[in-house]
Amino acid sequence: MKAFKLDPRLNNDCFIMSESDKFIILLMNNSLVPWFIIVPKTDKSELYELDASMQNSVQAVSNKLSEFIMEEFKPDKLNVAAIGNIVKQMHIHVVGRCKKDVYWPGVVWGAAEKKMYDASEVRNLKSKLDPILEI
Repeated sequence: MKAFKLDPRLNNDCFIMSESDKFIILLMNNSLVPWFIIVPKTDKSELYELDASMQNSVQAVSNKLSEFIMEEFKPDKLNVAAIGNIVKQMHIHVVGRCKKDVYWPGVVWGAAEKKMYDASEVRNLKSKLDPILEI
């Protein structure tokens, strides 16, 4: 099997928060919303193409990230989506949304307004995620 390579757009826009033999968990470099991305290590581009075991693993990681976002950031709504119109590599967005966030009620994808994380914020989030994302 060919070595897994993260799509360059995801690599450029995100921080790697966790990695296992099955997944890479990313943090979008935009602190205006809590925005994480699950990247299954597969050559498939659609969720239905995954075998049942991998689908269950994706759901379990999505649930853990969702719970973390709800507890840590207290959003009004959680958006979970596997869209991939531009980045074809399978990836699942898990985004906490608040009625007071700059993008509400619109989408976060492609929005011009951004605020990058500083290194200490990334380290802090990573330390909080490490125990729950032992994947």
